[in-house]
Amino acid sequence: MRYAIIVRKVTPKFNPEAITLIVGLGNPDEQYRHTYHNVGWQALDTLAGGAAFEQPGRAPFAAAVLRTGAVLVKPLTGMNVSGSAVRHALRHFSIKDIGTLLVIHDDADLPVGSWKLQCGRGAAGHHGVASIINALENRSFWRARIGIRAESKSTRARRPRAGAFVLAPINRADAAMLRSVFSDIEHSLSLSAARRSR
Repeated sequence: MRYAIIVRKVTPKFNPEAITLIVGLGNPDEQYRHTYHNVGWQALDTLAGGAAFEQPGRAPFAAAVLRTGAVLVKPLTGMNVSGSAVRHALRHFSIKDIGTLLVIHDDADLPVGSWKLQCGRGAAGHHGVASIINALENRSFWRARIGIRAESKSTRARRPRAGAFVLAPINRADAAMLRSVFSDIEHSLSLSAARRSR
């Protein structure tokens, strides 16, 4: 499926009620489950609120459908080739408006405990995001960038390369900050309030 490229002169205003597909990026192998690179999957576990993820047949993703109607998707292809799974999920759930897609992923340029919501930006070196942009031939989707970089205590300290820590297990202090970020994203998507009202 090919998606028409939408040229936006201004960044659109985020409307959580318009989001229909929420993708969390990560690697499916058990050894990566609790690493920084898998915070996208970990965020989805919070958003799911107990809803089960199931793989539709031989689809390259697992999905959970929320009572709000939004669909959560975990690509099963591996981080760097997530694009084919996202394209398949959009087709499977008959979603044609790329502006209703939200991708949640780790970001080594942001400090742990922070996150940013953006739309229409480039991949900035993230291979999973680049794969999605290439597969859809479009970057006009929303992204929740979750910071995973440790704060440096020295202004002169050399920043470690992302590859040096993204696949490391998340330490206890960072895990607590990330849980707070996941809850904040859940609140921003109005999912917690939706559960209480049903």
